[in-house]
Amino acid sequence: MSARRTLPEWLAELERRHPAGIALGLDRVGAVRARLGIGAPARRTVVVGGTNGKGSTVAFLEAIGRAQGWRVGAYTSPHLLRYNERVRLDGVEAGDDALVEAFEAVEAARGDVALTYFETGTLAALWLFARAGLDLAVLEVGLGGRLDAVNLVDADVAAITTVDLDHQDWLGADREAIGREKAGIARAWRPLVIGDEDPPSSVLGHAYRIGASAIRYGSDFFAEPVDEGRWRWRELAFELDLPRPHLAGSVQLRNAAVAIAALRALPEDPAPEAIAAGVAAARLPGRLQRFDADGVEVLVDVGHNPQAARALAAALAERPAAGRTIALYAALADKDAAGVVAALAGAVDDWRLAGLEDAGPRGRDADALAAALAGTAAAGAPRHASVAGALAAALRTARPGDRVLAFGSFHTAAAALAALGAGARDAASVSASSGAGRGGRV
Repeated sequence: MSARRTLPEWLAELERRHPAGIALGLDRVGAVRARLGIGAPARRTVVVGGTNGKGSTVAFLEAIGRAQGWRVGAYTSPHLLRYNERVRLDGVEAGDDALVEAFEAVEAARGDVALTYFETGTLAALWLFARAGLDLAVLEVGLGGRLDAVNLVDADVAAITTVDLDHQDWLGADREAIGREKAGIARAWRPLVIGDEDPPSSVLGHAYRIGASAIRYGSDFFAEPVDEGRWRWRELAFELDLPRPHLAGSVQLRNAAVAIAALRALPEDPAPEAIAAGVAAARLPGRLQRFDADGVEVLVDVGHNPQAARALAAALAERPAAGRTIALYAALADKDAAGVVAALAGAVDDWRLAGLEDAGPRGRDADALAAALAGTAAAGAPRHASVAGALAAALRTARPGDRVLAFGSFHTAAAALAALGAGARDAASVSASSGAGRGGRV
């Protein structure tokens, strides 16, 4: 009898097996789900899609549900440091043994059906959740929505955080096309929470055609700052006075507001006290996660597209540095690097460019990144082979009161966190952006 694969061995096998050029769709993964006999992942389910803000919104949903006393499962992608982050049960990452058991179950059921890395992981998470007796499952869409494996699940409430340009090769060239894909997570006659103040007409049109009840940020519910420590969530004839999220930046008020609206759209909504406790308790690494390195503030963020960069610029403006702001930027080859730099140009004094060593075929070295940034504020910036090298160089030139921002992808954030190690003190976690990245989907 052969030895049981370890989790790293399973992940390496799934990466090797990932089919090249496979068509997106639900038929294959749906067939394997039926063989597994997976039903609803929980008594209630919320599915979260969108361009940016998904991870933060999931964190708020999970924290509020747990504060209410519900048993909550959360599935997110990509991971930052380890695969286990993707599957959480009551706030605890799934262990290696549980994930291996789930992968084995999927493998036994799939037969000759080809599955992607992400599809296998999604089925494994659903298999674990279906056996856990959950009150609430919170599922983050990996890419788009309509054809994403998470869309196998008929959500009680769907939420679309934002719609902007990203993954155009897969989702379409403009917001209307991308909106059509993301709106595919909505279900007929069920609530669809929309966090975009100006959503594409394709999103609203789809909701109207299927009878989904659109609940819109800025029209049906609102997030209003009160002071440095408080904010107000409001809808018609109801409001909540809430503590500011630990995840800071004005964009996080919108993400929290979307989560609250989604939970209040469920048949059993949480108590105001649970909402307040959950908003304050939500944590998410790699979203403007803040460190102190001998008086230099180091911020690490996964933001990787122009919309996320605009949110980053706003968050930096909310908390100005005493000295210079030095940006360390490393990006994948399919990202709009020039658009990202343009969005942050006014908030950054100096740039450093780095290559991504472990990003596979989508990685981009520093020379290629520099070529893509010709004519931008980062043109001519010093180049480094790795994020670790760029971060070390930035910290050598920085002085107390300066700020170093390491950002550009999940790979960038993970490399920066690994490089910081014990050499910097984790001062807090503040957040302005969110995205998707490692292990097959960014």
